[in-house]
Amino acid sequence: MKKHILGLALAMIAASTATSAIGQDDRFADVEISSTHLGGSVHMLVGAGGNIGVSAGEDGILMIDDQYAPLAEKITAAISDLSDAPKRFVVNTHYHGDHTGSNAFFAENKGVTIFAHENVRIRLASGEDVNPAMLPVVTYQDGIKFHLNGETIHVFHLADGHTDGDSAIWFEQPDVLHTGDLFFKDMFPYIDLGAGGSVTGYIQSVETLLGKIDDDTKVIPGHGTLANKDDLQRFVNMIKETHAFVQSKKAEGLSEQAVLDAGLPEKWDSWAWRFINEERWIKTLYQ
Repeated sequence: MKKHILGLALAMIAASTATSAIGQDDRFADVEISSTHLGGSVHMLVGAGGNIGVSAGEDGILMIDDQYAPLAEKITAAISDLSDAPKRFVVNTHYHGDHTGSNAFFAENKGVTIFAHENVRIRLASGEDVNPAMLPVVTYQDGIKFHLNGETIHVFHLADGHTDGDSAIWFEQPDVLHTGDLFFKDMFPYIDLGAGGSVTGYIQSVETLLGKIDDDTKVIPGHGTLANKDDLQRFVNMIKETHAFVQSKKAEGLSEQAVLDAGLPEKWDSWAWRFINEERWIKTLYQ
């Protein structure tokens, strides 16, 4: 039963095609897309799946991620409330379906150009029943920069953290950082070990992000509420401490099951959630 539940959760989080959401429309029927203005042209949209960043202004709309396919119309309506400018660009922070699910909708119906790291295109293209419209049209290795709506938007790749295709986005003038899934606020993160992610790489990526921001930066996490630098620092401290704890037990000769039976120190209980509970987090750290 546990394996069955885990398989369902993985299918939801890591689905790599827009068609993965077909038949799940009822699950999204009651989802509402809320919007928060963060400064300048930048807004944060929250619905189901990864948080969306939006630059909305006279030059058009740039989106950071686009959640699940059944939410595409609701996302469109929420953005239209911000601006009636044309939707021009989507940047995918990585390939998981809760961040790329509406790619095809926006490409086919709104004419947007999709940008992502090269590995995002490779992983999306390797899925089953791929709609070519969902694939990034422009790919990069290190990053790219947009000059849009009077602001400078920096997109940069961080290697081997959540996946092998992670990007973070910094809106320079309003000083807003979108981390993608390199940040799950107040939660154990999902590190996709099967897609090039690693615990040590994840830590390095988060520390790189911390070095780029200050106390005034507003941080849009991949999942969770709006955050700041202190929240991101507390998050990486949790990863480093729990990783050191599990690795020390492993060095003592304890098996993975023995560490699971013992569990983590009680102070980390609140970080567990439906998808990444304590058991799954320990297994990630042990591997």
